[in-house]
Amino acid sequence: MATIRLTDLSYATPDGRPLFSSLDLVLGTERVGLVGRNGVGKSTLLQLIAGERTPLAGHVGVIGTVSFLKQAAQLDPRETIADLFGVSTALAALRRATAGMATADELIDIDWTLEERLAAALGRVGLQIDADTPLAQLSGGQATRARLAAAIFPEPDFLLLDEPTNNLDRSGREAVIDLVAGWRSGAVLVSHDRELLEHVDAVVELTSLGATRYGGGWSAYRARKATELAAAQHDLAHAERQLAEAGRKAQLAAERKDRRDAAGARKGARGDLPRILAGGRKSNAEASRGSGVRLADRQRAQALEATAEAQARVEVLQKLAITLPPTGLPASRQVVRLENVTAGYLAAAPVIRDLCFAMTGPERVGLVGPNGAGKSTLLKLISGALAPCAGRVFVVPDRAMLDQRVDLLDPAATIFDNFKRLNPGAGENACRSALASFQFRARAALQLAGTLSGGQSLRAGLACVLGGARPPSLLLLDEPTNHLDIDSIEAIEAGLLAYDGALLVVSHDGHFLNNIGITRRLNLAAAPHT
Repeated sequence: MATIRLTDLSYATPDGRPLFSSLDLVLGTERVGLVGRNGVGKSTLLQLIAGERTPLAGHVGVIGTVSFLKQAAQLDPRETIADLFGVSTALAALRRATAGMATADELIDIDWTLEERLAAALGRVGLQIDADTPLAQLSGGQATRARLAAAIFPEPDFLLLDEPTNNLDRSGREAVIDLVAGWRSGAVLVSHDRELLEHVDAVVELTSLGATRYGGGWSAYRARKATELAAAQHDLAHAERQLAEAGRKAQLAAERKDRRDAAGARKGARGDLPRILAGGRKSNAEASRGSGVRLADRQRAQALEATAEAQARVEVLQKLAITLPPTGLPASRQVVRLENVTAGYLAAAPVIRDLCFAMTGPERVGLVGPNGAGKSTLLKLISGALAPCAGRVFVVPDRAMLDQRVDLLDPAATIFDNFKRLNPGAGENACRSALASFQFRARAALQLAGTLSGGQSLRAGLACVLGGARPPSLLLLDEPTNHLDIDSIEAIEAGLLAYDGALLVVSHDGHFLNNIGITRRLNLAAAPHT
C-alpha cells in the first residue's frame, strides 16, 4: 500500500536555523492539507518527501510514485506541452506509426492511447490546447495549469502540490479544486486557499514543535482549533485563580512569620525563660516558620509556571487582532475617478479601453476577472506608476500601493528602519507597537527586508503602510494573499476590516474578498465602457 512515513525527521536551514526536529508523520492514500505559518518549513517538507533535500537526521520512507508541483517553477519557453509532459519522443513515434512510417522496433513500444491521455490530463485542469503548443504562448495561469496536468499525467500514488492556486484566476482555481475533490490517490498540498482545503481528508498543522493531525477539511480544523482555544482559555483562568490563591497564602504565611518573630523577640527581651531553653525554642520555631514560608513560595512558583504555560497556549491559538488609527476619510469624498481611460504597455495594443470608473468615500471594491484582463494594469494606473494612453485619471494624493513584490520596502534596510523611513514622525515605541501587531516583535523587527519570505514581506509592507499615525485614504492591493499563511491572512483580514479608508483589491480569493467586506466587484472582462 502506498505510504509516506517520516520518522524522527530533523532539518535546519543552511544558516543553521532549525525548522523541525524529531518529526513523525505517516500519510496514506488520502488527501492531506499541510498548513502552518510562513517559514515553518512546509515547502521544505514537500522537498524532503520528493527526495530533493536530505534531512539533517531521521528518515523519509516513500512506498509508491510521487509527482511534485513546485511553487512558481520556471519553464523553458522553447519547449512545448509535450516536452513538459516528457513525451515528445513517444508522441513523435506515435505520429510516425499513424502515418505508416514507424519501424518495426518502434511499433513494439508505441503507446496508442498517448494522445487521448494527454488530452484527458489537460482537460482535468481546464486546458484545451494542443501538445505542440509552445510554453512561451501560455499565460502565467495557463502555465500553472499545464504543470499541474503534467504532474497528474503519470497517475502517481502521491501528488505533492505547493500552493497550486497561486496566480490563478477564478476558473483556474475552480479547476484545481475540482481536481483535488475528485483525486482518489494520495495528495499532500501546501495551501492557504481555504476553499481548496475544504476538500481534503485531513489537515496537518506544522509548527516548530512537530506535526498535529486534524480529521476533515478546513472548517473541521478551525472548529477543533476553536475548541482547543476555549479549553486553553479555561485552563488559563484556572491557573490565574490558583496563582492568586498561592499569592494570598504566601502573604498570610509571611505575615504569620512576622507576628511570631515579633512575639518571640518580646518574650526574649523579658527574660522569662532560661537562655538555653529559649534558644532551643527559638531555633525550632524559626525552622517551623521557615518551612511554612518556603512551602508557600514553592506553591506560588508552581502556580506562576502553570500560568505561563497556559498563557503561551492561548497566544499560540488566539487569532491576531490588529487595531489601526483612523484615516479621517469623509464619506462624500471621491477618491478615484477614471474618465474614458485607455491604457497598456503598448499604445497599439492597450489592455484597457475607454474605461469609466469611480470610488467615493470608504468604498471597498474588488477587481476581478480572468488573467490578462488588466487588473494589475488598472492598479498601476491608479497608483501613478503607469500613465494612460488616453482619458483622465484623478486619484487622492494620500494613497499607497502594495504589489506582490512589495517594492516600497528597501531590501537592504531592516523592517524597523523601513517603517521609520515611511513614517518619519513615529517614535521608537510607536514603531515597535505597530510592527508587533503584524507579528514582528523584538528581534524580528530587525530582520533585513531582503531576507524575508513573500508572506513576511507583505506583512512588513502592510505594517509600514497602515501602522503610521494616519493611514492613507486609499489602499491598493495586488493579490495580497498569494504568499501568506492562513494565520497571517486572517490577521490581515482583521486589520483591513479595522481600516476605515477606501480599498481597491485585486484577488481571486473569494473568501478573502468576502471577509474584508468588499461591497462592489468590478469585473474587467465585462467592465462598463462608454
